[in-house]
Amino acid sequence: MRHRAISAATRLSGTAMAALLAASPLIAADVPEGVELAEDQTFSYRELDQPASFDPQLVEGVPGAHVVQQLFEGLMIQDDQGELIPGVATGYEGNEDNTEFTFTLREDARWSNGDPVTAEDFVYAWRRAADPATASEYAWFVELAGIENAAEIIAGEADPETLGVEAVDDRTFRVSLSEPKPYFPQMTAHTTFAPTHRATVEEFGDAWTDPANIVSNGAYVLQNVQLNEYWNATKNPEYWDADNVVIDEVVSYIINDTSQALTRWEAGEFDMLEPVPAGSYPRLQEQYPDAAHSVPRLCSYYYEVNQREDAPEALRDPNVRRALSLAIDRSVITDQLLQGGQSPAFFFTPEATAGFEPPEIDYASMSQAERDEEASRLIEEAGYDDLSFDLLYNTDESHRQIATVIGQMWRQKLGVDITLVNQEWATYLDNKRNGNFDIARSAWCGDYNEASTFLDTLGTDIPQNSGRWSNDEFDNILSDAATSEDPQQNYQQAEQILSQEMGILPIYHYTNTFLLEPTLKGFPLGNVENNWYVKDFYRIAEE
Repeated sequence: MRHRAISAATRLSGTAMAALLAASPLIAADVPEGVELAEDQTFSYRELDQPASFDPQLVEGVPGAHVVQQLFEGLMIQDDQGELIPGVATGYEGNEDNTEFTFTLREDARWSNGDPVTAEDFVYAWRRAADPATASEYAWFVELAGIENAAEIIAGEADPETLGVEAVDDRTFRVSLSEPKPYFPQMTAHTTFAPTHRATVEEFGDAWTDPANIVSNGAYVLQNVQLNEYWNATKNPEYWDADNVVIDEVVSYIINDTSQALTRWEAGEFDMLEPVPAGSYPRLQEQYPDAAHSVPRLCSYYYEVNQREDAPEALRDPNVRRALSLAIDRSVITDQLLQGGQSPAFFFTPEATAGFEPPEIDYASMSQAERDEEASRLIEEAGYDDLSFDLLYNTDESHRQIATVIGQMWRQKLGVDITLVNQEWATYLDNKRNGNFDIARSAWCGDYNEASTFLDTLGTDIPQNSGRWSNDEFDNILSDAATSEDPQQNYQQAEQILSQEMGILPIYHYTNTFLLEPTLKGFPLGNVENNWYVKDFYRIAEE
């Protein structure tokens, strides 16, 4: 059985977990007795980019995930500490070898049009996620979850109806896995595994998520979408726990310029700004002590290096990649530029990951002068003249600042010329996906709290591995980790291989630095995955 180190709750046996969930408080906003609520119960926040989709099986990226978490609800969700709690399911049971999980759905779960949410809705959605016809960028997540026949379906070698999911009856949903996965229930909180309303998808096709058409089962229903400006959603009266949902409306403003976003937050236009501009946190913490927050976040910031067949030859040379990585003075990025508690990254998996034991990476213990000397030696030994690369990043001032600083480091230390390429979110995603870059800014935030959520994204042929770095030993080590009783040694070995070949260039591990209007309560500061559900929020009256 694979070791499980995600949370105390999810270490329990299936039967014990079912009992625990049955006893859990099943309410949304937990308003303390005697607290006076504000008359206006609207929550508004800023997003950097327009969500690429509102479809649970198509969404990718943090902006879209935040939207889907308000509009749809999966089998399980998370509490303010990232622990697993009931969503549509009231609980689950797993067999002894963790290859089969059976979820019991609540009887009062409803779609926004009044239809009951049934096990068949999950069967349909999960098959849809794996079906090549859907072209989901997260189809690999279904395979990663270990669901029977997922790999064959995604490869086009089996029918989606053979996926290891079954509606035993309307209220019983069973999942069969091809290998033991004790932490599988944690994965069901991911947006890819949210249900979808089949009749709506089939009637409206790609337009099914338009506000006029969408049918969802979450606490809120989409009302308006103004492309690259805003979207809003209102309370869903059919939601099973609607009586305990306090916030009536959610509004998200799309603001690409973080400095402009800060100005608008300070003017009181919206409640939450996440993240704050690079370098501004110390000043904001002093100026707004009740609103400024810096908390751990399960994310890594890194640069992907294109290693496809048509990529620049030099970038396929591990010595060149290693030189580029060594020449990055990460402390300048974290301590002088960002100043929000971020930590330099010399390996991919964040130290905040549950159960993860950081490996000893050789260049992490070097001084920066030693790294620079080694980088110069490697680049000279590689023998390439007049190296120049494009550096792609999506629109954001902090991404631009980081790219500018790192480009200067490479130019001054290695004689490598860098051209910065800025693109808006959708175009940036398309070009990364299609390999139209030399070096590209990337980030990965954990889909669940375990090291495999990071390392598995760099496996051969995984869509999120845009640079197409490939190492058979790395793949085999992670494959073995899936059935290991204690996979920590596998993860350390994988990190060592990644470091030796510099498959990616790690830069820093995140903190979540943000501003939150102090009258807004219920935000989950202890959830390192930054999964938040507006149904848990409430606004208190100002004194």
